[in-house]
Amino acid sequence: MKFFIFFVFILLSLNACGIYQPSDARKVSPDGKQRVKQNIEEGKGFRLKGLGKDTNFQFASSNPIWRASLDVLDFAPLLSANYSGGIIITDWMSSDDENLNEFYKITVKFLSNEIRSDALKIVLHEKNCNKNNQCRITEIKSDAVQKELSKKILRVAALYKKKDIEKLKEELGEYKVPDQ
Repeated sequence: MKFFIFFVFILLSLNACGIYQPSDARKVSPDGKQRVKQNIEEGKGFRLKGLGKDTNFQFASSNPIWRASLDVLDFAPLLSANYSGGIIITDWMSSDDENLNEFYKITVKFLSNEIRSDALKIVLHEKNCNKNNQCRITEIKSDAVQKELSKKILRVAALYKKKDIEKLKEELGEYKVPDQ
C-alpha cells in the first residue's frame, strides 16, 4: 500500500513540475518516422549506441525464400507456417494410389534469409498404415527429393529477388540500387 501511495505521489509531482507533459493528439503526427525525427530535432529521447544486436529482419512478404517456399508447396495443405520461427510444415498428404495407405509430410526449416544452397533444410516423413490403422512414421533419408525441392524453391526465390530489384530500381528512378 505504501508503494502505491508513493507511486501516485511521484506521478502527481512529475505532472505538477512540468517534467511529464501529456501529448496532444492534434499536434503529434500519426506517422512514427515523423515523430522520431521531430523528437530527435527537439533533443528528446536517447540512443544506446553499441548496445543490442544489429538486425536485418525482413517481413514475410518481402523475403523471397519464404514467398517461394509457399508458392512451391501450394499443392500441399499447410499445418503450420511460422515466419518468425522459420518453419513451414505441411499436413499429411496421401499418395495418388487409393489402395496404398502411404502419407507424406514436408518440413522446411529456414537457416538463412540469403538465397543460397544451405539456406533451407527440408525433411520428408512417410507414414505407412496397415489395415488395422496402425501407422509407422519414418523419415525419408533420400537426398534426391530434398535436393530437388530445395533447388526449385531457390530457383523461384532468385526470380522473385530479381523482380524485386527491378521494381525497386523503377521506383527509385535515378538513385542507384545496390545489387544484392
